[in-house]
Amino acid sequence: MEKYRDIGNLPILLVFFNILLISPVCCASNDTITPSQPLKLGQTLISAGQIFELGFFSPASDLDSSLIISTDGNLKLIDGKQNTVWSTNASVQSNSTIALLTDNGDFKLKDNGSGVTLWESFYDPSDTFLASMQLGFSSRTGQKWFLTSWKNENDPAPGKFVTGLSDEKPPQTSTWINGTKPYWRGGPWDGWKFIGIEDEEKGYANGMYVTPDNQMGTVYVTLNTFNKSYISVVTIKPSGVLEILHWEGQQIQWNVSWTAPEHPCDIYGTCGPFSACSKNSSPICECLKGFLPLSSEDWSKGNWTSGCIRRTELMCERNSSNLSLTESKKDGFWKFSHMKLPDHYMYLYDEDALGCTQWCLNNCSCLAYAYPDGIGCMVWVTDIIDIQQFSNSGEDLYLRLADSELVLNKYSVNNLKKTDVYNSEKEGPASAKESSELPVIDFPRIKIATNSFNEANKLGEGGFGTVYKGKLEDGQQIAVKRLSSHSGQGMEEFKNEVILISKLQHRNLVRLLGCCIQGEEKIVILEYMKNKSLDTFLFDRTKRLELDWAKRFNIIQGIARGLLYLHRDSSLRIIHRDLKASNILLDDDMNPKISDFGLARTFRVTQELANTRRVVGTFGYMSPEYAMGGLFSEKSDVYSFGILLLEIISSKKNTGFGYHEKYLNLLGYAWQLWNECKAPELLDRSLTDSCIPSEVVKCIQIGLLCVQDHAADRPTMSSVVLMLSSNFENEVELPQPRQPTFTFQSLLKSNHFQSGICSYNGSINEVSISMVEGR
Repeated sequence: MEKYRDIGNLPILLVFFNILLISPVCCASNDTITPSQPLKLGQTLISAGQIFELGFFSPASDLDSSLIISTDGNLKLIDGKQNTVWSTNASVQSNSTIALLTDNGDFKLKDNGSGVTLWESFYDPSDTFLASMQLGFSSRTGQKWFLTSWKNENDPAPGKFVTGLSDEKPPQTSTWINGTKPYWRGGPWDGWKFIGIEDEEKGYANGMYVTPDNQMGTVYVTLNTFNKSYISVVTIKPSGVLEILHWEGQQIQWNVSWTAPEHPCDIYGTCGPFSACSKNSSPICECLKGFLPLSSEDWSKGNWTSGCIRRTELMCERNSSNLSLTESKKDGFWKFSHMKLPDHYMYLYDEDALGCTQWCLNNCSCLAYAYPDGIGCMVWVTDIIDIQQFSNSGEDLYLRLADSELVLNKYSVNNLKKTDVYNSEKEGPASAKESSELPVIDFPRIKIATNSFNEANKLGEGGFGTVYKGKLEDGQQIAVKRLSSHSGQGMEEFKNEVILISKLQHRNLVRLLGCCIQGEEKIVILEYMKNKSLDTFLFDRTKRLELDWAKRFNIIQGIARGLLYLHRDSSLRIIHRDLKASNILLDDDMNPKISDFGLARTFRVTQELANTRRVVGTFGYMSPEYAMGGLFSEKSDVYSFGILLLEIISSKKNTGFGYHEKYLNLLGYAWQLWNECKAPELLDRSLTDSCIPSEVVKCIQIGLLCVQDHAADRPTMSSVVLMLSSNFENEVELPQPRQPTFTFQSLLKSNHFQSGICSYNGSINEVSISMVEGR
C-alpha cells in the first residue's frame, strides 16, 4: 500500500493522470527522473508513447517540493525544507537509479545499470486500478493487494474503504470498511464474471478476469482493456463507491460506465438475515418464504437490518421427536430464481449437482445450496445474508424449509425421476462414486416437443445422430440429440457423454438437461443454441460476415477457457478428442459452448498420457501422435484447438483447402505465410477493417505453437489462455513455432523451413516486416 504520515499541508502523494490528449507535436517529452533531473511541483512526466502523464500536487503552498532520486538511490518526495515526505524505501544496492513512467501507467524505480526494477507503483496501489495491474492475494505469504480510498477528495491519506478479492474459494470481490466490515459484495467469480453483479450492469465486466496461479499460490484480478484508443480505470472514491471510467478521446473526458454500490440493495446486509432485497419493490426488503420479521416494529419504520426468523421449525431440529427422518415428513428445498447468492458459503468442489442436493439434505446444518455454472456446489451452514432479487440474471438458490412450508414448486430429490448411468470405462454399473443420476424425460414428451421429429425442426446431423429443436410443455426450448441405430455410437458412447456433461458446469460448455432411454432410442436433451454451430457461420460465404473480429476473438477465448476447464479446473480431467468447428455451439450472444462429448475420455489427476487401439475423431483435427500411434493427452486437444484457431482466423477448412496445389491443407499455407513474414495474409479479408492487427498475428502464432509436431513443444491450455488475455505483446515474447507435420507435398525440394522472427507493425494492409534468421 502507499506510505503516508501526518504532515499537515505538505505534499503527500503522487497523483497519476491518465490522458490521451497530448499533442502529436510534443514529441520531446520526458518520461524519466534521474539523480540530476528531479521532478518539481508543476512539472510532469509523460510516457514515451504519450499516453500517461504523472505529476504531484500540494494541498498548501509549498512550491519548493520536488520528487528526486536521493543519494541512497530511493525515489523520495521532499518539501521545501528538504524533509522527506514520502519514500519508496526500497533495498537499493547502488545509487545509479532512475524513475521511469511507462506506457501502461506503471511508475518504476530501476537500477540504471542492470535494468532491474526495485519498486513499482503497480505493486504499491492507491485508489486507482489500471490495465495490467494485479489485485488479489497470496495464499503462501498471506500478502494482499487492495485499492484504498482517499480520506476525502482533497486529502489522499488512506481512507476507511478498501476493495479487492477475498481469500476464499472461489474468490469474490468486495469492499470493506476499515478492512474488516463488509460494505459491498460483488459475489464469487464463475470463470467469466462476478455472479453477485446483475447482468444488466455489463459495464463492470469488460476486460476483467480473475487468474489463479497455483505455482505461486496467488489469485488476482486484472483489467485487460488497454490500448491507445481505449483506456479504462477502476477507482474507489472516499465514499466507498467503485467506479469504472473510460477515456473518450474525442470528447476529451472520462465517462463513468459502472458504479457500485448505487442502490440501498447494493449495501451489504441491508435487509438482514433470511431476507431478500429487490430494487423494483416497495418496501425493498421482504422475508424469504417460511420466515417472518424478527422485529415487526423495526420493519414498520423501514429498518430491516435485524432480518427474519424461521416460521416453522425444521424436522431435523425437532429433538423431541423419536421418529427418524426416513419415518416422518422430510425437510425439502424451495427454489428461488434470479438471486444474488448469499455470503459465507462453503465450496464443495467435488460434488455434482445431485450430490450437492443430497449433501445438503443429509446434513441438518445445511440451510441452503446452489449449483451455479462455472462454480459448482455451494452450501450455507450459517445465516443467509446479503441476498438480492435480480430481474433477469442471477442464480437458483435452494432454501431448506419444513415440509409444511412446501406447498407449491417443491424441489425434493425423491420427486425426481432418475436413471442409472454406467461408467464409460467399465462394463456394468459404475461405482457409487462414479455414477450419476439424471432427470429422465419420457419419450412421448420428447416426441411431442419435436413434433414427431419433424424435418422442419432439424438443426443438423453429427457423427452419431440428428439434432432437433424442441419445446417442452412449459415453453422451454431444448435441443434433442437422437442417436441413430446405424451411427456407430453405442451405449458406451452414450453413457460416456451423459456422465461427463452431467458433471461439468462452465459457461463455455453445453449444459445437459436430461436424457431418455427407451427400447432402441437413446436421446440426450441439451440446452438450445439459437445460432447452431460455429461451422454454419465460419464456412458460409454470407454468414461468415456476421462474425467480425471482436466476435471471433471472443469465440477463440471462450473455447480456450472451456478447454482449460476440462483439462485442469473441473472435478474430472477430461480429454475431448473431437474438438472441431461443428462441435462448437453459439448462444444468442455468439458465446461459444463446447459440445459432443461422446468420444471424450477422463484422466486421473496424475495421468499424462493414454493410448487406444481404436482411433476415433475427425481427420484434419487429429494430432500426429494420435492419428499414427493412438496416443492422446491434453496436448491432443491443444493440437485440435490450434487447427480450429487457424480456421476461425481464415474462414477456411483445414481439410479440403485448395489455395494452391503445393499445399495439402490450411496448416501448410499458414506455415508458409508465417515463414515468409506474411502471416496477416491468412486473415479473412472481410475482417480487415474490424481487426486489431497485433491480435491477429498473436493468434496465428499461438495457433502454430499449438500444432507443433511434438506434444511437449505445444503449450498447455492455461498458457494459451494467458497468452490470449495479454494485451502487452512487447512485454511477453511468445516462442517461435516449429514446422508442423503434414504441411507440404513430397514434390517440394525441402520441407525444412526455418521459422523467422517477424516484426508486424501497422494495419493488416500495410505491414512493416523485418525478419531475423531463425534456427
